[in-house]
Amino acid sequence: MHKYSQAKAMIAITKASLKAMLRSPSSIIFSVLFPFIFILIFGFIGDGGGVPVYKLAVDKNCDTANAFFDSIKLSNRFKIVAFTDTTELRTNLVKGKIAGILTITKMNTDTPLYTYSLRSTTASGDKWPQVLSILASINNKISNSVYKNRPSYALQNQPEIESLREYKTIDFILPGQLGFSLLSSGVFGVAFMFFGLRNTLVLKRFFATPISRTHIILGEGLARVIFQMLTAIVIILVGKFLFGFTLVNGVQTLFEMLFLSFIGLLLFMGFGFIVSGLAKTDSTIPPFANLITMPQFLMGGTFFSIEAFPKWLQPISKAMPLTHLNNAMRAVAFEGQSLWDTKGEIGYILLWGVIVYFIAIKVFKWE
Repeated sequence: MHKYSQAKAMIAITKASLKAMLRSPSSIIFSVLFPFIFILIFGFIGDGGGVPVYKLAVDKNCDTANAFFDSIKLSNRFKIVAFTDTTELRTNLVKGKIAGILTITKMNTDTPLYTYSLRSTTASGDKWPQVLSILASINNKISNSVYKNRPSYALQNQPEIESLREYKTIDFILPGQLGFSLLSSGVFGVAFMFFGLRNTLVLKRFFATPISRTHIILGEGLARVIFQMLTAIVIILVGKFLFGFTLVNGVQTLFEMLFLSFIGLLLFMGFGFIVSGLAKTDSTIPPFANLITMPQFLMGGTFFSIEAFPKWLQPISKAMPLTHLNNAMRAVAFEGQSLWDTKGEIGYILLWGVIVYFIAIKVFKWE
């Protein structure tokens, strides 16, 4: 008599569950089609959504004792950031983290006339044109106040734009949509799957076999992971070859994004276990799941930076795990940061994982 193989039984469950996912319209819609709809929309129409706040550095020779600079500081469209050294400033410019470096110069001592200029890079190509437009608007308001429709208070010099890699809309949108795909698949997929297995007495039939409960969980979970990792690869590659999504270090960046997708999915599956344990009927799953997914989808930096939110709302957004997953994937994909560089984001996701699975163990039901 052959010894019963837990591993073979787990693999059999994985295969069966994977086939069920591939045949399930809801799995395809939530994991593949829904994110692709948003990727296609934003890929074709360009920038959209949100009221961004632009970060500006100030040149060491910038004149700050004037009405123009005071208006910039008071504007809700700008945030003046300081850097301790030139290397840090240069790094932020190259990575497109700031809109540019502002310089304001007084022309002479007899008139209140100033000149201003902006140094930036193509990595901030989504920021500096809008910055110049807002600066011109601020200048017009001051000019009308000081000169009463006479010459401009400050004259704009030609911007100095260094040519680096271009930051495109898809570089922001795709990580957000990938994160949303992982979130919806992990929460809705696992919740409906285990509730269905329990409700149709499939789990009870599993108990009649020698397979352990641990291997049942691992088999079903492995199927979900395989399916979603394949989906992640498709989403990233389509974004890369159809819309020019930036994978700054090529294949290495792809694998780093897949690793982040993996730990994110594990966390979101924990939410799914909680929902399946709390739900009394299949009709109560969507409300529970939406309480978890919708706030993160809307406030987790999916479509635009959380800096566009009111200041009182930003701490709530920063507390959400999807925000940190999105930030980590964008940092890896466009900025070229390593996984170690994003250890803070990863650690936060793992901390959420410990909390979520502690709760999941308490509320999960087998029967």
